Amino acid sequence: MKKPTDKHWGMPPNQAKALMLAQRDVSVFVYDAVQLEGINFTLPEVQTLLQGITIGGHKLSDQQIAVNQGEAWKELFKLLKAGEFEVSQACARQLHAIAVKEEALEWGRFRTGDILIAGTEYEPPNASALPALFDQMVENMAAYKDVYDQAIHVFLTMARNQFFYDVNKRMGRLMMNGHLLSMGFPAINVPATRQLEFNQLMLWFYESGDMSEMNQFMRSCLNPKAIRIMRE
Repeated sequence: MKKPTDKHWGMPPNQAKALMLAQRDVSVFVYDAVQLEGINFTLPEVQTLLQGITIGGHKLSDQQIAVNQGEAWKELFKLLKAGEFEVSQACARQLHAIAVKEEALEWGRFRTGDILIAGTEYEPPNASALPALFDQMVENMAAYKDVYDQAIHVFLTMARNQFFYDVNKRMGRLMMNGHLLSMGFPAINVPATRQLEFNQLMLWFYESGDMSEMNQFMRSCLNPKAIRIMRE
C-alpha cells in the first residue's frame, strides 16, 4: 500500500520515530493487553517476564500469555525493520503462531470450526468463509484515505470475524499497529484503566457491525505524548 505523505493530528509520517516510541513502550503494551484479559500482573512483573525471568505468585499459563505477547511484538518489529510486514493472511498467521503458543486450541492457522463470542447473540462467520473475508478486509481497508481509519478497520474486522479460535482482539490490535507503524505513525494502546468502556463498546460493535463509536474510542487511546514527539 502506498505510504501517506499527509499529516494526521499534525504528525508527519516517520517510521523510525514511530518504531522507537513503540519499542520503548512494549512492556506497557503487554501489561495493558494482559490486564484486558483479566490477568493481574504489575508493570514491573511484566518487565521482568519480558527479560526472561519467571516470577512467583502467578500461574505459569498466565506468564506464558505475557511472554507470548512480548515475543509477538518482537517479531512484528523484525518484520517492520525488514520491510516485510503487510496486512496479509501470511503475516497474521505468522504472528498468531507466536502470540498464542501453548494458549489456544490451534495457533498459526485460521480456525476450522464455528465459535461463539461471550456476552452477545452475534455469531461470527462460518470458518469456510474466512480466507475470502480476510481478502475483503484488505480491499476495504484500501478504500479509506485516513491511515487510522485503515488500521482501526483491520482491528475491528479481525475481532468481529474471529479468524482464529482465540486471541482475536489481541491479534487485531497487533495487525492494526503493524499497519500504523509501517506507514510511519504511532501505535494505539488500549489502557487497562479503560477496560469497562472498551468491553461495552466492543459488545455493541459485535451486535451492530457499526465501527463509528469504536473508531472514536480507539483514536482517543492514542498517547498525546506520542503525538507531541512525532510533531517535533
